[in-house]
Amino acid sequence: MTRTELHQGHGVSVEERFDWAEFIERYWDRRPVLYKCVRRAPFQEDEVFQAALRATRAPDPHLIPSHTQFAVGRFQQTTPGQWLPRAADGTFTGYGKRLAASAEEVREDGYALIVHAFHSFHAPQWERERAFFAGLWEQVGLPTTGAITTLFHGTYEHTPVGVHKDRFATFLFALQGRKRMRFWTHRPWTHGATTVLDYDPYLTESFTAEVEPGDLLYWPASHYHVGESVGKSMATSVNVGVPRENHRAVYDLDDLLVEHDARSLMDPDVGLARLSATAAPLSVPDPATAALPAVFEQALAEFGTYTEPSRMRDRAVVQSLRTWTAGGLRPAPPPDELRPLSDEVVVRAPAPVLWGETEGARVCAANGHAVTTALDAEYVRRMLHLLDGPGVAVRDLLAALPDDGVATCTDETLPASRPGARRLLEVLESFRGVLRL
Repeated sequence: MTRTELHQGHGVSVEERFDWAEFIERYWDRRPVLYKCVRRAPFQEDEVFQAALRATRAPDPHLIPSHTQFAVGRFQQTTPGQWLPRAADGTFTGYGKRLAASAEEVREDGYALIVHAFHSFHAPQWERERAFFAGLWEQVGLPTTGAITTLFHGTYEHTPVGVHKDRFATFLFALQGRKRMRFWTHRPWTHGATTVLDYDPYLTESFTAEVEPGDLLYWPASHYHVGESVGKSMATSVNVGVPRENHRAVYDLDDLLVEHDARSLMDPDVGLARLSATAAPLSVPDPATAALPAVFEQALAEFGTYTEPSRMRDRAVVQSLRTWTAGGLRPAPPPDELRPLSDEVVVRAPAPVLWGETEGARVCAANGHAVTTALDAEYVRRMLHLLDGPGVAVRDLLAALPDDGVATCTDETLPASRPGARRLLEVLESFRGVLRL
């Protein structure tokens, strides 16, 4: 059953039943659509609040994390202070009440909490999100640089960035309160600005859709948009963006060279800090010579290692396996802590464990993470086959291997021994790719 609401000649279709095949045929990359009360949606309000607590835990007491934004009215805050969620708040409602009770400017101008890379902070939520969007990837293919997930919460008049357009097709999952999305099919202004905060002059050209808890709203990357609260009410939603426009080769190169987490996605300096530091002084030698300063020579040598064919082939294998097992949602939640696996423990693989070969080693990957082992291909193939069954004892997986050697090697490749294979299983368990029964 479909009905369409018309706004200034534009339509927002409203569907009662969600189906990926029908969605692709009617709406994908075409026009917005609102689905009412989507069943098996990946996000639950209580889990989203717990994820928000983890995401906004500031490593520096004087700085809001780089993947988090907090604004009062139109003013971005830079220090955590009282602004970020606390466990004592209990819920988003409790969080909002605390802010309103303690800050007059919040009561007058509203507040906005925005968390980027949001899927990386809660593993069960990430797994449901991956399962939900697997239906889309089957139809349109897996995005190589991954989808983005963003939390929006607050009582703001409109999202702090204002009217804008980005390169993502967006799926908005409404969790709490009512929210209005306002759309334009083209840029409504003629000047060169990329965003506009005061958009009253362009309202007549816009059309809207309002969502309530349980709804799913989609709009294509071609549309300019802004989020608005309905009245002074609190609203919470999670947006998933799928890259559709303006893809640049540098995105793929960056993905190949730097293993991103939530911080490095929003702060390029964090990713660059993972490169080896140059020990030479940054001053220009005196007297000046025709040779490069030592600091540039060292930097050039560092980047030169990335041109080694074998290193790039190995890196491509690892990143490919991480991408496929992450299901389009990277960075994945971090691994759990390692736990010892004794011989009598029965295990199985609850999620696909993929593997590939690099120069002289095998790579096993699950849930967006990878580990390298010196075990031969036949053993890895047999081990994963047994893990794919109803359950197998650890001793049976290790029986064919020698009981000598150590569990780890200096180059991070796990050795082809019983201790090395046991550690491989423990690492895969930390990836949530192996489950104890």
